[in-house]
Amino acid sequence: MSNTGRGATFLPSNSWTHFVAGGLGGMCGAIITSPFDVVKTRLQSSLFKINTTPVLLSSSSSVSLPLPLHHNHRGLLYHFVETGHIIKDIYNHESPRALFKGLGPTLIGVIPARSINFWTYGNGKHVFASQLNNGKENAWVHLMSAAVAGVVTGTATNPIWVVKTRLQLDAGTGTGTGRRVFGTSWSCIRRIMKEEGVRGFYKGLSASYLGVTETTIQWVLYEQLKRVAAAEGKKGGYQEWFGMLGSAGTAKFVASLITYPHEVLRTRLRQPTINNVRKYTGLLQTLKLVLAEEGVRSLYGGLSAHMMRVVPNAAVMYSIYEGILKWGDASA
Repeated sequence: MSNTGRGATFLPSNSWTHFVAGGLGGMCGAIITSPFDVVKTRLQSSLFKINTTPVLLSSSSSVSLPLPLHHNHRGLLYHFVETGHIIKDIYNHESPRALFKGLGPTLIGVIPARSINFWTYGNGKHVFASQLNNGKENAWVHLMSAAVAGVVTGTATNPIWVVKTRLQLDAGTGTGTGRRVFGTSWSCIRRIMKEEGVRGFYKGLSASYLGVTETTIQWVLYEQLKRVAAAEGKKGGYQEWFGMLGSAGTAKFVASLITYPHEVLRTRLRQPTINNVRKYTGLLQTLKLVLAEEGVRSLYGGLSAHMMRVVPNAAVMYSIYEGILKWGDASA
């Protein structure tokens, strides 16, 4: 995207394209990679690290956890095999639809989240460059824009991710092996409001703010890699698009690998209560408790499923984003 010169308007005339492009890209990526998202959430949670036993989630309802995970210590590569086993188990013991649990709130969250993030970032670059750097983009402009976009997005969409996490941790099938506790998205929302109040929708927000580092690293690295790829490839040719796809996937992989523990902490904070007791109450308390009870390895629970989801997700999302931006520039 081109630099912004002096005298330009505060926001570019085609600023809306960032909103539309981000939303469409996020939607397509979320649908394609939903099964990996379900597996990742379960691997991050402590509720699926125990054997099949009835767990009391409230004073009036209980649920069996029918899918103990395939724990092993065969190294990181085997975790990718483990992910495949878990997807197969969910498919066989629950249903094919269970692989898309939480997709409703995911889409409800992803579309505005990506729209807000890409709009804030894309237009933030314009504002920071024009106001602070003589209309030129650089790494600092990208960093500030990404940080602001991450904070705004996390604050606006945290309630949706709480609902999505609760639904994905609901392993009951409703067919005799266990009773679904949360049910639909709407019943889950009502349950959270009744039992936890408005504050319940902001569980894990501190970890989300910690996760701003991931989106910041991702955006800055993506911009640098994309610039290098564009310089080496032919403008407008297939090499440029492959370079952009590689840049998006690589940036997401590196950023996720560096900052992944915050994902686990966030999932733990969003878990439902067990026997009306909330085990994880704060960011530092959760970190200390996970390290004391499970060790450092648990901070990377679900990493393989996460990478199998987010890398292709990023490639799909950014390709759609860049394509719509190019269309918007051409039609302007």
